Amino acid sequence: MLDSIKGAFRSPDLRTKLLITLGVLTVFRLGSFIPAPGVIATNVQMCLASASGGGIYDMVNMFSGGALLSVSIVALGVMPYITASIMMQLMKVIVPRLQELHAAGEQAKVTQYTRYLAVGMSALNATTIVTMVRTGALFPGCALPLVRDDSFLTALIMVISLIAGSLLVMWMGEKITERGIGNGMSLLIFTSIAAGFPTSLGTIGRTQGWGVFTAVLAVGLITIALVVFVEQSQRRIPVVYAKRVVGRQTLGGNTTFLPIKVNMAGVVPVIFASTLLSLPSMIAQYATANQTIAGPEWAQWVIAHLTTGSSPIYMVVYTLFIIGFSFFYVSITFEPKEIAGNMKKYGGFVPGFRPGTPTERLLAYVSNRITAAGALYIGIIALIPLVALVLLQADQNFPFGGAAILIMVGVGLDTVKQISAQMEQRSYPALMR
Repeated sequence: MLDSIKGAFRSPDLRTKLLITLGVLTVFRLGSFIPAPGVIATNVQMCLASASGGGIYDMVNMFSGGALLSVSIVALGVMPYITASIMMQLMKVIVPRLQELHAAGEQAKVTQYTRYLAVGMSALNATTIVTMVRTGALFPGCALPLVRDDSFLTALIMVISLIAGSLLVMWMGEKITERGIGNGMSLLIFTSIAAGFPTSLGTIGRTQGWGVFTAVLAVGLITIALVVFVEQSQRRIPVVYAKRVVGRQTLGGNTTFLPIKVNMAGVVPVIFASTLLSLPSMIAQYATANQTIAGPEWAQWVIAHLTTGSSPIYMVVYTLFIIGFSFFYVSITFEPKEIAGNMKKYGGFVPGFRPGTPTERLLAYVSNRITAAGALYIGIIALIPLVALVLLQADQNFPFGGAAILIMVGVGLDTVKQISAQMEQRSYPALMR
């Protein structure tokens, strides 16, 4: 392993790519410690230290490496771009123009539209965060002022700074993809999540004891092993291409396979479910705000059962949302009709099934069964931190499970594969065999 790492840095071009990647990631992490203009950083840190956690922005804060609740210049992180990318994938089904670009392979234009949408999402998110900072809603119960003054000019400068920071993060991610190693946006998320692990584990060890700390590590290792096993699992459908004579050349005649991953939806269902579950809690909080009484009964029920992960009702609804979104997302990203049509076009067929509609039905059948297993797997992984909250009393500091492990393992495996492929091209031994 060490010899392989040394070999990666012996190659000049591969060493340059690795250094560019590490340099951009370092700059990204440094940006999370620079407060936005007009923010009183000391008061923010004091409110952050006394915050109980579990708010609706926990996932966004995790993706930003803690920069959101620290109100830094890169507080938005990669979430605007992720949201824009998911929205573009969803709109591909209903917008004819996007369907034409996808069919024509015009990925550059789709990426450009995604950037424009990300700018709009950045402006919306920045305005929301600045409003929460000025009104004190970012840290409920903390009476310390978070901004130096409430003037419109200060708020405008804060919004512009957050938008600029989000665009800078998007640019850094694209530079990693172009000149570095791996997918830039995924690596930025990976870095943000990994940055919070030492603090979370240290907090568990100090507050819950080293027995709970050991149990958390054991659960984390088991979870990582399970995620690695499932993420590498796939259903391979054999495909045979008939021989074709084109001029004096004979094409086809080979046998390959169509891989269908168990978890085709990735972490998207977890993000969708968390976002959708945050809406009732937001409405309930507004309904009970600025009142001396407890508020309406429906708001009390929502706050009691749909805002805390320890509630059985929350766990059930959360799991059902994840399963439903898994099927929905796979249905718009995996198209059996298009795949079957391409196979028929190039003379391919699945043994035992005729090209066209029978192959399409087979792919749909296999996809539904695989998605069912994958959706249950995502639901179980997402429930691990919620169950740990009840059994281990690890509170919001439990770092293993849910979107964090899914993203870290997926990004880690993909990056190692890319490094290994480039090392093998240069006659060096791969990182992992």
